[in-house]
Amino acid sequence: MQTAQKRTATKHSLNFFCLLAITLLNASLAGAQNTGDSASYFLHKFAQNIGRETYHVLKTGETVQYDVSFKFTDRGSPVPLKAQLQTSADAVPISLFIKGNTSRFSAINDTVRIHDQQVFIKEGDSVYTKALPALAFPVGGYSPGTVQMVLLKYWKLHNKPALLPLLPNGAVSISLQGADTLNDGQQPLVLNRYILSGLVWGNEILWTDNNDHLVCLITNDAEGDKLEMMLEKYESLLPNLISKAAVYGMELFSSSMQQSGAANKIVAITGAKLVDVESGEHLNNATIVIENGVIKQLGQTGTVVIPAAASIIHAEGKTVVPGLWDMHAHFEQAEWGPAYLAAGTTTVRDCGNEFVYINAIKQAIDSHKGVGPLILKAGIIDGPGAFGLGIVRASTAQEAVAAVRMYKESGFAQIKIYSSVKPAIVKAIATEAHRLGLTVTGHIPEGMTTRAAMDSGMDQVNHIQYVYEMMKTNPDRSIDFKNPETIAAIAFLKAHHAVIDPTLTVFELVFRSLANNIHDIEPQYSSLPLPLQSLFINMGMPAANAKKFEPLMASSIKLVKVLHDNGVIIVAGTDMGFAGFSLAREMELYVKAGLTPLEALQTATILPAKVMQLDKQSGSIKIGKRADLVILDADPLADIRNTRKVWKVIKEGQLYDPAVLHTMAGFVAAHP
Repeated sequence: MQTAQKRTATKHSLNFFCLLAITLLNASLAGAQNTGDSASYFLHKFAQNIGRETYHVLKTGETVQYDVSFKFTDRGSPVPLKAQLQTSADAVPISLFIKGNTSRFSAINDTVRIHDQQVFIKEGDSVYTKALPALAFPVGGYSPGTVQMVLLKYWKLHNKPALLPLLPNGAVSISLQGADTLNDGQQPLVLNRYILSGLVWGNEILWTDNNDHLVCLITNDAEGDKLEMMLEKYESLLPNLISKAAVYGMELFSSSMQQSGAANKIVAITGAKLVDVESGEHLNNATIVIENGVIKQLGQTGTVVIPAAASIIHAEGKTVVPGLWDMHAHFEQAEWGPAYLAAGTTTVRDCGNEFVYINAIKQAIDSHKGVGPLILKAGIIDGPGAFGLGIVRASTAQEAVAAVRMYKESGFAQIKIYSSVKPAIVKAIATEAHRLGLTVTGHIPEGMTTRAAMDSGMDQVNHIQYVYEMMKTNPDRSIDFKNPETIAAIAFLKAHHAVIDPTLTVFELVFRSLANNIHDIEPQYSSLPLPLQSLFINMGMPAANAKKFEPLMASSIKLVKVLHDNGVIIVAGTDMGFAGFSLAREMELYVKAGLTPLEALQTATILPAKVMQLDKQSGSIKIGKRADLVILDADPLADIRNTRKVWKVIKEGQLYDPAVLHTMAGFVAAHP
């Protein structure tokens, strides 16, 4: 509902914006004939050059106008955007017009104009005015980067406020972090490095030259995917800056981490209920002794001798379970580290990332220079064509072998096949991966069936959709579970020892009715960082459309139970989703399907450990295993929703407070 102020302004503002649109168009045409300064940037996702942003500057008297064209193509989908920013000579904003797409699934149509200490704002169909703050700058989000460059200039010219209000809403903090010297092949290039926080979830890193011209921006797009913007002239330096961004992002957290334990000290947890995820049995009033990150002793309190040097964690009334595994992660930014840990996830399988970036992130965490779970890397390989993703492509068997070897030599645990790999190349990838001791997971490529992919050597499948496609369905899209075709498909998966990570939470979001309260599927939604709340609140479809997909979604949930009952291994994965929280929701959906709480918990503990051949080191609470533990306020075997009640997290013997971790990751409420 509009406020009284908005209703009063609407009629006049609509007329105003009609005139404004004509004015902007005329100005744009004039600018096209009187272009001054300009610059062009390449846009990247998965390190792949997928588009371009170009700006032209027109100076007329005391007015500076930036006309910006931004467009990339992501997996075959064009994402175009146009913007026009007007400021005074000292970067004081006059107007911003921005219209187009910010991702494959999101759009923007905003106008901000400042006049006589009033701000006239149009956001989509909403038109209103408000008083102009003493300091404020108009921004439409992460894109276009040109606007961020001018925002930085405004911040510097106006005494570098600790928090700068944004228009239409929000605020940004900016800090100069230092300088980096790179070699562009001709002479040393000195770039100033800034951290911006408030435009997207987490921290953006922006580099400028000594004239305050933007050189590189590393941010996240409106899908939550990492996106890089690099000045064309210095394109060859991007891998170096991607690696630096990973390290710098992690350093921001490690320097502020408040630790209440230490990995190299002796820690004892006393008085807790311990869950054996393999047997389903409880050990009440247990004591666990941890030394150098490994479980050294466990038993009932009073029967275990606690070393005198031990730090004691009194956990009476609590329940201890193994650290959780998310088997479908995409570690797109440093903030995922504390977000995962805060939710009890101590191990993730990263199912495809930028090669340089994920290597740097993992190295930072493993060397205790960053905060996050243990990362198991799955190296992504795609095929040729407009729908391909990333820069690691294989069109021939020779290219496939080379890509697999590269990942193996860099410590990757697995290979992930993506959607544009040609069917004939799948076998080449799998054969070389198996020869080197790697398993193969991924999407089922276009033009290939799940049967054919597994016959060609794929061991695992990401997403329930590729299993659903094997089933015989009814006219309403529900699965006919009694049909011989369905029964045969499930038997095929069992015979091939298939491992499935269903990512039901992804499909629940996609098919969510926008008429439903988002708290129904994510009770901790209101504690998410505000940019993530904005991202998810509009994710879904109109109620009428969602109704049509209810049979499909219900069958997909039931399919998990049917697969499980027929011996097909299910491992829990989220494909990002609600940062950290979606793993709990994934397990809740498995219980909704018919799994017991213990069976659901196993999909996120011992089963993934076995699948990744790490069950001798992790996945359950046993003497000699890595001390990855979650201390809960309640027993998840009584109610799987209790996995949300995280009290403390221990990773490799290091104690973490979820409240501190959530604060680091920018959550609104540190710990619900």
